[in-house]
Amino acid sequence: MPMEVIVEDARWHAAGLEDLAPRAAEAALGHLGIDPELWEISLLACDDSRIMALNADFRGKPAATNVLSWPAEDLAPEAPGARPVPPEPGVEPFLGDIAIAWETCAREAAGAGRPLADHVTHLVVHAVLHLLGYDHIRDPDATLMEATEIAILGKLGVPDPYTAHDGAH
Repeated sequence: MPMEVIVEDARWHAAGLEDLAPRAAEAALGHLGIDPELWEISLLACDDSRIMALNADFRGKPAATNVLSWPAEDLAPEAPGARPVPPEPGVEPFLGDIAIAWETCAREAAGAGRPLADHVTHLVVHAVLHLLGYDHIRDPDATLMEATEIAILGKLGVPDPYTAHDGAH
């Protein structure tokens, strides 16, 4: 899968993001029957300060967050709980942009007692699903998105992030 990973915060190198992110994105697309080789995604690996500025600029929320996504095309279904229609291969192979913040991700992983790699894999899968029209605003959409994430993560050997976790690995 052509994924451009732009690393602004060097701590992401040690976390192995350049390998984790394409693997997670390929798994998400493949699970949905979308050929990963036909699509491009750009990922910005930044820190909380940068994502806070992006969140303020694009969402009007001046706070750090773990991950943001900007779909190239609105693929969201109108009916609550409906699966989005997959993107059509064509002239523009770009699915969208993702930004992920180091401090928030590391803090969340530690707080949940999960390996950082598992948490980051989950967040990349989550962001890719957003690029594909999935969302979690309405309850039926959230149920579908979470079930899809759990299935994809299971194929990657990552435990269900929505269940209680005791910190043991």
